[in-house]
Amino acid sequence: MLIPIADVPRWYAERKPKDTIAVSHGDDAITWEQLERNANRRARAFAAKGVKPGDFVAIGLPNSNVFFETTFAVWKCGATPTSLTWRLPRGEAAAVLDILKPSLVVGGQPDWNAPNSVPADFVLDGFSDEPISNPVARYWKAMTSGGSTGRPKVILDHKPAVVDTGGSAALGMPLGASLLNPGPLYHNAPFIVSHTALFNGGRVTGLVKFDAEECLRLIEASRVQWVNFVPTMMHRIWALPDEVRNRYDLSSLQIVFHMAAPMPPWLKEKWIEWLGPERIYELYGGTEAQGATIISGVEWLEHRGSVGKIGETARLRIIGEDGNEVATGETGEIYFLPNDGAGSTYHYLGAEPKRRADGWESLGDIGRLDAEGYLYLGDRLADMILRGGANIYPAEVEAAVTEHPEVRSCVAVGLPDPEFGQRVHAILELDPSADAQAVADGMAAFLADRLSRYKHPESFEAVTVGLRDDSGKVRRTLLRDERAGWLKQNRDFRIMPSRERAKAS
Repeated sequence: MLIPIADVPRWYAERKPKDTIAVSHGDDAITWEQLERNANRRARAFAAKGVKPGDFVAIGLPNSNVFFETTFAVWKCGATPTSLTWRLPRGEAAAVLDILKPSLVVGGQPDWNAPNSVPADFVLDGFSDEPISNPVARYWKAMTSGGSTGRPKVILDHKPAVVDTGGSAALGMPLGASLLNPGPLYHNAPFIVSHTALFNGGRVTGLVKFDAEECLRLIEASRVQWVNFVPTMMHRIWALPDEVRNRYDLSSLQIVFHMAAPMPPWLKEKWIEWLGPERIYELYGGTEAQGATIISGVEWLEHRGSVGKIGETARLRIIGEDGNEVATGETGEIYFLPNDGAGSTYHYLGAEPKRRADGWESLGDIGRLDAEGYLYLGDRLADMILRGGANIYPAEVEAAVTEHPEVRSCVAVGLPDPEFGQRVHAILELDPSADAQAVADGMAAFLADRLSRYKHPESFEAVTVGLRDDSGKVRRTLLRDERAGWLKQNRDFRIMPSRERAKAS
């Protein structure tokens, strides 16, 4: 049955046992009835602050039950939610808010200087928790992205704020599924899959902050059936000692999806061996939803390194530098076209799409198709390292380097080189006990049978903070530009001195 998203909490509160949990974070849990009543109170509070049907509301809250109360409250106002990280620096927040022009900001930082805002802990006293009715929001969500340029844009999803409670759930998620959300809700995938579970009467068990062992404990405790990770999370889970990783009962898991960042093939093989290929799935696509590819672990074993085939709702082409479609097996830029036509799935605020005259659009990624239509990714064009005329894909370098037992994460960037134009520089997040210089000195030998010699990093840097956020994203352009600027004042480096390391990180 098709109902407004705003009515989802009441729909299940009336149909499920009174004590059925909808959302939990740690020891804090709320039932469907509590979600409904708290969202109603928040909606009235937002309306009192000026939120009207058709408005945008910016949400700057950490993962929590209150986050979900807030999104449903926004839909109950007939408005569209935009989720921002509550830690967004003042300048970036100002740029996004200038584009979005929300009628209200919930949470965030005081220095955002939003013209109309309420703090994360604002009091709801005096507002009724009875059902509330408003027009359905034209756009169910509006997520932000900086892309490879760092310039903010808002992506308006063209789906209205309605949902079919009797329909089949997306991505193999069972109706009424127990879902674990380990990722930040200000990113598109965690936002979508968590709310999708609720739209279909499921339970969301959320983490406030990612923790590898806690994920496994919660999967066992909540009998989790469906989870979405990013490769960084999967790497941290795999790095747990065997006795810890194998301590927990994961038999309830039906599907483990991963998306949002390139997956090192060696790591995927480990997860397939551990949980079985029928439980591992991968998705490639953008928030813009022009098209997406999906591949199961079973298919992946036959098409190692692929991210799958295009779905039924869109088409995919590989376009070469001359603007024409390339032959099978040749590399070019990946373009999508939805079956309903260009611009049917989204539009931007603050940017223009990379759209050809014929309507096909690119996210800036490169790749190739095999004879069976399976897609294999390279990197974003802007991230490619050109060394002595040879193209080097950062993801390939990073995948090889992160196999090293003392490397938690790696980001490869191209730095200026007088002889080759660019050289490969590897930024390493290491185990605290690791000897950074020893790791760097031994890396050539470690990579000898994993990576062609011309792709080996020629300089290294150790950092003590995470290179990727909990969604697996990395600000590669910023990292590259910072280091290129540092090189203008220094001739070279292998391990960045501590005073510079902290500044650059």
